[in-house]
Amino acid sequence: MGPNLDLDVVGMGASRKGNSGPYLRGMLALSGIEKAYPLAGGSLPVLKGIDLNIEQGEMVAIMGSSGSGKSTLLNVLGLLDGFDSGGYDLDGVNMAGLSEKQAARYRSQFLGFVFQSFNLISFKTALENVALPLFYQKVPRRERQRRAMEMLGKMGMDDRADHLPSELSGGQKQRVAIARALITSPRVILADEPTGALDSTTSHEVMEVLREVNATGITVIIVTHEADIAAQCDRTIRLHDGVIIEDGKSGEVVEPTAHGARSQD
Repeated sequence: MGPNLDLDVVGMGASRKGNSGPYLRGMLALSGIEKAYPLAGGSLPVLKGIDLNIEQGEMVAIMGSSGSGKSTLLNVLGLLDGFDSGGYDLDGVNMAGLSEKQAARYRSQFLGFVFQSFNLISFKTALENVALPLFYQKVPRRERQRRAMEMLGKMGMDDRADHLPSELSGGQKQRVAIARALITSPRVILADEPTGALDSTTSHEVMEVLREVNATGITVIIVTHEADIAAQCDRTIRLHDGVIIEDGKSGEVVEPTAHGARSQD
């Protein structure tokens, strides 16, 4: 059974004013983002001056080989990791210098996450897994369960509500994970290799669900190394060695955005 999505897209109610400059635009706007990880006797640059704007309602794939910086970029966008220099505005709100408590609040209010390994709690049912983010928002138990069951229904998974993750297929687990990501009504879904552990048929089904999510107005950003997955997005961004080398409509030759860029194969 396919998803039957009718989702409310809510605003963040930001209280921090962006002050990164007028060149930042779009719902997710990065300018000159640099990030390095410390090493013995030095540091390893991972992101090297990333300029990127993603608008509300886009469905974007981020591609690149291992070590290109794509997962680090997703972590910065998701407020899971900080950055060393540059500017990041999220819906016009400056994300520089957030405390962990502030970052957690913005993640809870604004972002939803989907992972390759599903990250479901093994001893909790599908319903309990989906309801968990509402627990951290101090939503009453009965309301949590009602909303979680409703969301599972939208994913075509309400008949599996009392099943543990071990009793679900890979595709069913990812549907539960997507339901959990949507339960707080985020405006952005960040998906890190969401089809990486799935066969091709199930991968297609999961991408159909994510496209349904995107059709409701939610921005969807997918990190993937699979060209066929990127082709199902509207826009593809390709990273190489910490720099964006291509950015354009999926499936088309795009203009280079950095020295040394080449057309898509």
